[in-house]
This record gives sequence, C-alpha cells and structure tokens, in this order.
Amino acid sequence: MRVLSVFVFILCHFQCFSQTTPVYKNAQAPVESRVKDLMARMTPEEKFWQLFMIPGEIKAGEESKYVNGIFGFQVSAASQGGNASAQLLTYSATDDAKSLAKKINDIQRYFIERSRLGIPIIAFDEALHGLVRKGATAFPQSIALAATWDTAMMRKVSNAIALETKLRGIRQILSPVVNLASDVRWGRTEETYGEDPFLSAQMGIAFVSEFEKKGVVTTPKHFLANVGDGGRDSYPIYSSNNQLEETHLYPFKELFQKGGSRSVMTSYNSVNGKPSSANNDLLLKKLKEEWGFKGFVISDAGAVGGSLVLHNTSVDYPQSGEQAINNGLDVIFQTDYDHYKLFIPPFLDGKINAARLDDAVSRVLRIKFELGLFEKPYVDVDDIDRYINMQAHRKISEDAAAASFVLLKNQNGLPLSKSIKRLAVIGTDAVDARLGGYSGPGGEKISILDGIKKKMPGVAVSYSPGYDREAKDYVVVPASNLRIKGEYFSNPSLAGSPAFVRDDKQINFHWTLFSPDERVKKDHYSVRWTGELTSPVTGNVKLGLEGNDGFRLYVDGKLLVDRFVKQSYRAELADVKMEKGMKYNVRVEFSEPAGNATVKLIWSAGVKNDWQQRINAAVTSAAAAESIVVVVGIHEGEFQDRAYLNLEWHQEDLIQALVKTGKPVNVLLVGGSAIVMDKWLDKVKSVTMIWYPGETGGNAVADLLTGAVNPSGKLPITFPVHESQLPLVYNHKPTGRGDDYHNLSGLPFFPFGYGLSYTSFSYSDIQLSSPVLKAGTTVEVSCTIKNTGSRKGAEVVQLYVRDELASVARPVMELKGFNKISLEPGEYKRITFTITPDMLAMFNEQGQRFTEPGMFRIMIGSSSRDLPLKTDLEFR
Repeated sequence: MRVLSVFVFILCHFQCFSQTTPVYKNAQAPVESRVKDLMARMTPEEKFWQLFMIPGEIKAGEESKYVNGIFGFQVSAASQGGNASAQLLTYSATDDAKSLAKKINDIQRYFIERSRLGIPIIAFDEALHGLVRKGATAFPQSIALAATWDTAMMRKVSNAIALETKLRGIRQILSPVVNLASDVRWGRTEETYGEDPFLSAQMGIAFVSEFEKKGVVTTPKHFLANVGDGGRDSYPIYSSNNQLEETHLYPFKELFQKGGSRSVMTSYNSVNGKPSSANNDLLLKKLKEEWGFKGFVISDAGAVGGSLVLHNTSVDYPQSGEQAINNGLDVIFQTDYDHYKLFIPPFLDGKINAARLDDAVSRVLRIKFELGLFEKPYVDVDDIDRYINMQAHRKISEDAAAASFVLLKNQNGLPLSKSIKRLAVIGTDAVDARLGGYSGPGGEKISILDGIKKKMPGVAVSYSPGYDREAKDYVVVPASNLRIKGEYFSNPSLAGSPAFVRDDKQINFHWTLFSPDERVKKDHYSVRWTGELTSPVTGNVKLGLEGNDGFRLYVDGKLLVDRFVKQSYRAELADVKMEKGMKYNVRVEFSEPAGNATVKLIWSAGVKNDWQQRINAAVTSAAAAESIVVVVGIHEGEFQDRAYLNLEWHQEDLIQALVKTGKPVNVLLVGGSAIVMDKWLDKVKSVTMIWYPGETGGNAVADLLTGAVNPSGKLPITFPVHESQLPLVYNHKPTGRGDDYHNLSGLPFFPFGYGLSYTSFSYSDIQLSSPVLKAGTTVEVSCTIKNTGSRKGAEVVQLYVRDELASVARPVMELKGFNKISLEPGEYKRITFTITPDMLAMFNEQGQRFTEPGMFRIMIGSSSRDLPLKTDLEFR
C-alpha cells in the first residue's frame, strides 16, 4: 500500500509538472518534440534573432539596450524578447580562463532569466590550433599538424584544445579549415591541412571528433573552395561536378559523416556563378538533401552582404539575406549589432519562405537541446583547475612540433656536432616565437634562441637579428605632418565644381567595395587634395604616391609625379630637399574611372632601412662561430596572398653573406607555406621546415638541432622550383602533352609527402592478399619497412593508387592511406593497408559516385615521387 501511494504521488507530480511546464523545458521529452514546442511559441522576430550572429560582450549596466541575438549576446528587455544562441568574445579580451568562464555564465544567466523564452546561448570562438584566448595553449599551426601525418597525435592536440574550450563555457568553435591548398601562393595555406583531400579529411576527422565527443560543436570551413586563380583568397571557382566531388567537397563530407561536425561555415567566393552563402546547389541540394546534413550553416563574417557589394547578385541587404536563407543558409554572421537592421525586413514581411525559415531555426535549437544547454547552461569555474593540466598540454604541443619538422636537405649539417663550442644563431625569427594566424597569445612562449641556450648549456651561443620584418623604404605621410583638404568630383577629370569638400587627416585610402562617399559613384570620380606638409628632417627626402595610378603630385607648384593615365599599381617617388620644420605646399590629383582604388601619399622621412648594416653585423657574429643556424621566415595570412614565394626583407642576401664566411650554414624556415629557394639551396648544409611550432616550439627545435629529436614530418604541400609552375599539386589530371616548360622542369623542388630523416629506411616485399578485388570484399596489401640507419626514427609509409583505364580522366595518382611507424636501428615491420572498392571509386560528370571494373596500380613509398613498391590490382 505504501509503494502504491508513492507511485500515485509520483504520477500525480509528473502530470502536474507536464501540465505546467512547457514541453521544451522538459528534459525527458524527445528533442524533436521540444524543438517543435519551442518553435510554436516564437514570434517572427525571435526567429530572426536565432539566425543572426554577431561578436561582442555584454557590459555591466548596458544589458537593456541589446536585442536578443542568435549568436551574439544581444538582448532586449525581457518582456520583448527572443534569445541569443551564441556569442563571440573579442580576440583582444584579457580575461583569464576563470574570468572568461564567469563572464559567459553571467551572459548565459541573463538570457535564461531575463528573456521571454529563456533560450540559452551557444558561446563560440576560434580554435584553429588552440583556443584564441589568454591562457590557452598555442599548439603548432594547422599545416604543421598536417605535416606530422599522425592522426593519433592530432587527437591528443584536439582533446587538449577541446578541454580548454569547453571548461571556459565555449560550446562552438569556428574551426577547422579543410579547404585544399591547391595553390601555395594563397595566404591562408598555413590554416589548412595541405593540398590533398584524403590527408585533409583524415587530419580533420581526428581534430573535430574530439570536440564533438565533448559536446563542443565544430564548424569546418570555408564551404566551398575559397582559393582561386593565382592563389588569391576568395576568388570565384568554376569547376565540374566530378572535380568538386573528388577534391574540395570530399573533406567536408568526411568530417560531417565520420567526424560528427554539426555546423559549417560558407566562404566569401562564388561557386559556379552563385555566391557560396546563397548557393542552392551547395547548401540545399548537396549538403542537406543529398548528404543529409542535420546541423546548421553559418556564413563567414559579412559574407551574406557580399552578394550586394561583391557579386552584384542582390539589389540591397534585405534581399541578400532573403536569398541566403531561402537558398539554404541558416545563420547570418555579421560583425556589428546594428547590422541587424539591414537583414531583418524579409524575416518579418514574409519574403523568406516560412518552411525554410522554420527549418533554419529548428537546426539551431536542436543543437542547443543536444548540447544540454537548457538543463546545464553554466560551467563550474573550479573545473578549470580540476581538469586542465597546462604543463601536460604544453608537452603535447612540444611533441607535436617535434613530429612536424620536415627535413628538406641535409649534407652533414644536422644534427650539430657534439664537439661544437661556439654557435651563431641569426635571424629575428629565432627570438620572435611567431605562432601563425588565428592564434591566441600563447602561454610562456619559448623562442628558438631560448631553446638552444637551454638544450646546449656547454655551447657559447651568439645572436644577431640579421633582418627586420618591419623595415620599409617609405611610409605613409602621417597626419601629424599634414594638413590637407579634399575636393571630390563626380567625374574622373576634376571637371566643374566638386560634389563635396572635406578635411582629410591623411592621403591613405583603399576604396575597393565602396566609393569615397555616397555622393559619388565608386567607378566614376576624382579628387584634388591641397594643403601643407611639414618636414620632420633636414636633407634629401623621397616623396611620392603609391596606388593604382591615375595620380599626380605637385610640391610648391612643381610637378614631381605624373601618372595620371590609369594603367597599373605602382609607387613613384621623387627627391625633394627639405628642412626640418619647414612647410611645403602640396597638391595631389587622383582619377578613378573604373573603381577599386588605392592612393597613398608616401615619403622616406624618418625611415631607417639599415639592412646592409644588419647583414654585416650578422656576418661578424657568425665569423667567430664554428657553425651557423639561420632562422628565416615569410609573411602570410588572411587576405595576405603571396605573388612571390622567395624570402623577403633581404633574407636571401643574408644567407648568401653567411655562406661566404666558410662556416657551415643550417637554415630553419618559419612559415606555413612553400618557399622558393633555388638561389641559395645548394650553398647551405641543411634546410628544415619548422612551420609555426607553437608556444614551446623552441625546445623542440633545439632537440632537432642536437639530435634528441629525429625529424619525421612529411610535406602536406608541394614546394615548386618557381612560382611560374603554379598551381602545382601531385594529384593533377594527366596532361595533353607534357609537364615541362621550354626553360624549366615541370617537377617540384620538394614533392608532396617528402621529408628526410637522420636515419634511412628500406621498402621491400609488396604483396596482395588477392590479385582481384570484388564488390563487397576487401584486399590487403602489405610490405616490409626496415630502419637501415644507425638511429631510431619514424617513417610515414604512404599508399597511392592510380586508375589505369577509366571512362573519365583520373588523377595521375591519389593518396589512399598512410601509416606512421617508429623503428629502432635494424628493426623492421610488416605494414598492411586494407583496400576497399570505395577507395577505387570515381565520379561521373554529374557528380555521381561509382566504381568501374579495371586495373589499378598500387604504389607504396616515402613520398609521391619516391614509390619503390608497385603492384597491380584488378577490380571486377
């Protein structure tokens, strides 16, 4: 009787609860029921705010001025409102881990307790190779992690980043980048996992799966193919269906279906004539219908408006938002709260399809329920101390760096002799400890110089910077030396009266997407600036203009620069004798009849470019040493594509000068992409690509130099001999005639998959378990790898496949497997790969996948150019 009474009490309590509590707040209800119930309670405005994403932070006392935002924190008074779904705190935030966790809890509490429906947010941030936050570990850059060719190592790195992320309260990361580095001139090559779709997919799966298992949503990007002609960022892509399927689409599909990624970010470019953020073929047909993707799609920051200001496919911002959502985008990511006014109209006036709108909102809400945010919206701040071992994470970072180094050349240069007593370390990159793009500040960074001094205590180490990355021949004339007025004309010939006149602080303008003012058209205007320039020095000053010409410069009425005909981009300077404190009348005239304008008033006053003195000082330092380690690097990044791949800032002159000392020169390359080195490669003892090795990279580099670390990294990208060979990837389609130029080989300097070791390996005895593979079965291919050197080392065994005869032209070879193994001297291992019919599949011109009967060449080796083991496999 007592048991029955308890049962009746529980039943009545549950019935009462179910009658008074909305279904969406019932943790026992199915997720889809909760989503449906919550959707039925939302207004059109509240739905909009679930699909509008903005960065920022709520400041104390300012909460009430914000409107409820989906991915931003913006919230209105509780009686008005919707709810945010995520937020991006500014990269420059100085909060430590606990302070950040408390702040996110406070923001979360505000939405849950003071907004109408109490919908939690999904706090998000960047975590490409470490959370972009103070106190978070900065691991080696993505391209370096790919160079390890070690998915187990990647999982260790990802697990550490995911832990540091989740315990701060961040539940979504806008990472990783799985675009293919199909042209190494692209400034974002460093963010990728290289040029190959299979390697990118395997490293990407290892990365995202650790986050998703911990309840942190991953967002592979950028969908799709945002590197175009000339290696330029976000250039338009035109490609056949089968080409897209076997290259750019492949890593994304693998990360969704095998890695569990629940979000994806679109790219800025257009694909086959349609902006990626409003591309029905990509977002609805391919991603959601064909692949069955259940997560949500967000735009890159400001990308939706690109259909208006870049692609010219929408008439205004409201229409750009309408087109994006109707064609499959779920979340509009903007960079400013006030931008909501530009995009909200079609959400309220019915121009966005109601079913599509509800689908988008339900995708966001579904993930909030899956993450358990309605039940457990807050994090325990003390868990940061309980579960994060920063020293252990720093050790993982160091191990990953050591596994990523790619030895490109070695003629008895490395490891350094144990008898060395005096070592010269040259190059500012030896002390700067650069971390690469999309990186937080890192913890206690260990520079290469610090690492060397620590690991080589008995060696006298001298240092000289050798070069200056900030050195310039000229700079923009600063506002403090200029008083200038601009007359702006609504024609390119300075004719008639100006459309408007204004005071400008400097002449330093880059009008690409817009005109100088709404009163003139962006492709049809001119400007005349007049004013006074005050010299800060006495002597000869180079003064001039830089930009895409159509400009003239007068000083005291004298014409010094005359490039008024539109032709190209250039900098032209003239010598002007000046006296300190004297004022000079200047007039600049600029014409723009086409659009996309740049114009700068530049001079050499106060600029000190002492590159030759720096080289001389480095040579002096090196002359007293027995051996030289020179650390050189490149400049790259988002919208920082490189036309030339050689070393800048007179670094090549530095290497040449150091070689002339007669001392052995060992070069360490810092960067995330290919470097041309034909002018100096044959003159140095060794070259090692150390990428951006993370906050503890200095220790790992020092171990590389001493021999405590045996390099085992392999190139995830192809290094060309010269830029004229680009684009150059190993898995291209067969040519109609040949690969070579009249005056240059078509082969790379260093091929995909290449990397040397301090030991050597032999490959032998390739065998197939069966010469025939049939549908529904597998075949194993095996071989023996032996360490034939005197040191323990790791080797990446690479499996490539070529279709010998196909109905559609196939790549000359494709990576289909890899295995990183460690061997003691004299030790050998039998390595086995399993070949499935799916590995031999191809796509027809409609993008449909199938496997065609025929012969396939199976190749195993240490790089895409060194494949000593080959056999044939028939598929029936």
